Amino acid sequence: MATGRTHRPATRSRGIPEATVARLPLYLRALTALSERSVPTVSSEELAAAAGVNSAKLRKDFSYLGSYGTRGVGYDVEYLVYQISRELGLTQDWPVVIVGIGNLGAALANYGGFSARGFRVAALIDADPAMAGKPVAGMAVQHTDDLEKIISENGVSIGVIATPAGAAQQVSERLIAAGVTSILNFAPTVLSVPEGVDVRKVDLSIELQILAFHEQRKAGEEAAAAAAGGSSVGGAAPAAAVVPPAGRTTAEQRKGGPEGDVPAVMPA
Repeated sequence: MATGRTHRPATRSRGIPEATVARLPLYLRALTALSERSVPTVSSEELAAAAGVNSAKLRKDFSYLGSYGTRGVGYDVEYLVYQISRELGLTQDWPVVIVGIGNLGAALANYGGFSARGFRVAALIDADPAMAGKPVAGMAVQHTDDLEKIISENGVSIGVIATPAGAAQQVSERLIAAGVTSILNFAPTVLSVPEGVDVRKVDLSIELQILAFHEQRKAGEEAAAAAAGGSSVGGAAPAAAVVPPAGRTTAEQRKGGPEGDVPAVMPA
């Protein structure tokens, strides 16, 4: 079986835009669902709706793969599943190590989607000596002292970091020095890596903060609509004016501060 150390996807060499690459997993997920329902063909409009994009963008993305649907018939579902899987490198074996087996790391280890998508969890690694040897998802946790040996013996090129923020940078440096060239980072920090190393960051707290922003905006819009409706019907008094904090002008507040920067509140 081919391994991730000897075969790499050809997306960059073929000039596929990064934005298109980012959408390919969305198409694959939708196509896999269709395949599981034994749907033989799908139109660009149906597939675009299932993937959450517009059909023109989908057709453009597929043109980079050299895949064009048949007018009046659509796209062959099974062929597209194979074609996208091959383009993403999912038709080969990718050994992965997960570093940091706390609650999140253990949940990732138990996630069944890895093996279904061509990823094999080769090792679970943690710095806590008390974790060494403990079974998680049917595997014995190994200590970080053996990290380099584990990566070398398993031919690992993808590492998953689920450590606390303070340990993530050091872990990434050890992974890279041992030969890892792609990192999925769940730690709430930005990693500094050399050129040629790909990092994808997943920060659940940031996603929740973005949702909180949208919820707050929707609540404000609903309150404004209710106030406008009450004013037109019952002659209610207008809403009180928003007073900026002492020492700042309204213009400064609109900009987010005297320098125009929007402050970002990040969790510890």
